[in-house]
Amino acid sequence: MRRAPLQWRQPLDGPRLCYAFLSLVSLDFTQILVAMVVLIASLSVHEAAHAWAANRLGDPTARLLGRLSLNPAVHIDPIGTLLFPLIAMTTGAPLIGWAKPVPVDTRHLRFPRRDFALIAAAGPASNLMLAVIGVAAVSVVPPEAATLRGALVLLVFVNVLLAVFNMIPVPPLDGGNVLAGLLPPSLAISFNRLRPYGFLLLYALILSNGFSAIVMPPARFLLSWLQVQ
Repeated sequence: MRRAPLQWRQPLDGPRLCYAFLSLVSLDFTQILVAMVVLIASLSVHEAAHAWAANRLGDPTARLLGRLSLNPAVHIDPIGTLLFPLIAMTTGAPLIGWAKPVPVDTRHLRFPRRDFALIAAAGPASNLMLAVIGVAAVSVVPPEAATLRGALVLLVFVNVLLAVFNMIPVPPLDGGNVLAGLLPPSLAISFNRLRPYGFLLLYALILSNGFSAIVMPPARFLLSWLQVQ
């Protein structure tokens, strides 16, 4: 897709990258089902948050396309949201996945660079909110409801990882879009030239120790702050 000035109709999440987390290969069918429900719900909230922020900041594009919704059907990508996670959960393969991109028409934004960065940040922020809600819910669920408690703990872990991973300042991740909005325009133009190579950088990160070195320390800090063990 050709890029016009100010990233017109730029899809958020870049090439729609939304998560990378450890394999669940040891899980049984019920656990895999719970994990898929948690993952799809988390991605739906993430994408809906992008759409909500864009609409609040003046761009109705995502809303008019039905993306301002928590309905997973409008956000799911059959390959990136369903097939790849199932393969990883059942085989132990490394996972990169995505949901459908949220389109943003920056011509509708009053301050395009700033507002696009805010829209990008809304996704990871929504994941942190879900993690906090999950922690609060665990505290009131009785120990006898082991399956529900397990699902809520998984909700916390997945959403913390989603938030941290997506805030890595590499385009096309949300963190890259936020950084591009914070940099001076001349530097932002140079930084955005990395965008076509972002997927290669992310694959290198996932397939090396880079994931553990970059993502896990802040994720562990957040989980310890949330008192999740």
